Amino acid sequence: MNTATDEAPDTSEATRRQHWREGLVTGMGLAVGAFALAVSFGVAAVAQGWPAWLVVLMSATVFAGGAQFAIVLAFSGGGGVLAAISAATLINLRFVPLAISAARGLRGGVWQRSLEAQAVIDASWATARGPDGSVSREKMIAASLVQWPAWVVGTAIGAYLTPSPALVKQWGLDTLFPAMFLIFVLEIWRVSPRQRPIILLAACIAGVMCWFVPPGVALLCSGVAGFLALRRSEG
Repeated sequence: MNTATDEAPDTSEATRRQHWREGLVTGMGLAVGAFALAVSFGVAAVAQGWPAWLVVLMSATVFAGGAQFAIVLAFSGGGGVLAAISAATLINLRFVPLAISAARGLRGGVWQRSLEAQAVIDASWATARGPDGSVSREKMIAASLVQWPAWVVGTAIGAYLTPSPALVKQWGLDTLFPAMFLIFVLEIWRVSPRQRPIILLAACIAGVMCWFVPPGVALLCSGVAGFLALRRSEG
């Protein structure tokens, strides 16, 4: 006769399967936004003189919308290589605490964990984070797996088909990138009152410096100033 233990289902395995399904479903919704944003990125990058194949390759290998836009904007704003790399690095520093919180759920050796860590992106991490602060590995990976092809395909469409500027404005694709970062800033403003002076400082520095230097340089300087102010406030 089977015992109660023998008849009981593997709850942990059932939970993991459920998380895979939830991640895929959520990822489909996130992929719609990623696709539209990727089209905007492809159009913007090619309009700044980047070859289409390089733009698509960047999306396929980097898969970081904020950093990719920062690189293109820094180059187009006259900031050069240093400004582009620095701006992308500063933007991607936000992944450090995200990766630390998700690392406990990753599996396997160094190579497997490094591969799974590529799924640590903003939306997927937020989707997979539980009330206790833990991060579901299955839900995070599933959500990212759906978004990655949408990001690459959207970039290719924007880069190779290059919709007209009028069509881009009509669809609102030219506002997706600033709107995305505005949402991040407003969320920080809402939940972290202590960081509001830093947000105002960075915005003022960028606004004033745009009168004297290219936008790429202004972006870099405001980012560095904001980062240093944040480090000092937390120190």
